[in-house]
Amino acid sequence: MPKSVDIENSDESKGKAPLIADGKEKKSGLKKVMGIFDFILRLAAIIAALVAAATMGTSDETVPFFTQFFQVQASYDDLPTFRFFVIAMAVLAGYLVLSLPFSVVTMVRPNIVVLRILLFILDIVVLSLGTASAAAAAAVVYLAHSGNPNTNWQAICQRFGDFCQKVSGAVVSSFVAVVFLMLMVLLSGFIFLKNARK
Repeated sequence: MPKSVDIENSDESKGKAPLIADGKEKKSGLKKVMGIFDFILRLAAIIAALVAAATMGTSDETVPFFTQFFQVQASYDDLPTFRFFVIAMAVLAGYLVLSLPFSVVTMVRPNIVVLRILLFILDIVVLSLGTASAAAAAAVVYLAHSGNPNTNWQAICQRFGDFCQKVSGAVVSSFVAVVFLMLMVLLSGFIFLKNARK
């Protein structure tokens, strides 16, 4: 009789143990999937930020003014807003490259909360920088395309078509990088919410 009770107890404990392990494995697996998604978003944001910085940094065009002897040049470094844009996108891409190893660590060891919080705070700072530079450059690009009759600012894109096309592409790419950063911040917030509900 005692032997059968021991066997039943051991069967019950054997039955319960896998259920607990399965729950932990599911939570750990979900965190790893989120870590992989975070890593992919970082790579995509790096590419978008580098494309934006390189496109803006190489945007210049020289067109003749009345005759071939007089030429007018438009370059990104003529405007402080575009210079700020190039620097901000380069900083953004540099930060994301440096954050990749930390993202791998949080993917392999998802229970390291301090590192996740540090990445979350720095992601928000870089997101603010990227949004500010992209918005400022977008305002200047809009003026270049449309001008402002109230202040007698002429639209220059009729004359500098290639230049405007390049800076417009750089601004679009920067907003793509900003969207990826926003998704990273939302993902980190979702991970914190999951941890808080434990």
